[in-house]
Amino acid sequence: MAQRVPLIAAELGRDAGPFMLHLYTTLAENERRLISEITKAALAIRKASGAKLGNPLYIRAAGENGRTALIQVADEHARSMLLLLRSLRAEGTITIGAVTRVLNDRKIPAQRVK
Repeated sequence: MAQRVPLIAAELGRDAGPFMLHLYTTLAENERRLISEITKAALAIRKASGAKLGNPLYIRAAGENGRTALIQVADEHARSMLLLLRSLRAEGTITIGAVTRVLNDRKIPAQRVK
């Protein structure tokens, strides 16, 4: 709405004007905030009473999935750097410090996991 892009709400149809859309989005944002507050309060009460939160049955699988994803990202990054690193080695740049300086000089950022 701020960029003045025409919006059509499926539930409201084409006849809903900007004022009506603004009201509905404001109400939806308020409802989202209230649900968040109620959920956080309920979880805090459960935690304070000693209840364990989360599903311990899937924690191992979630960890394995996360590690697998990190390994795939690291392998992909390593493959993308392979030609450059081989050419640096052929030029005699073999120490970690020297490779780091070359990468920094070329403004090649370090791989970051998001």
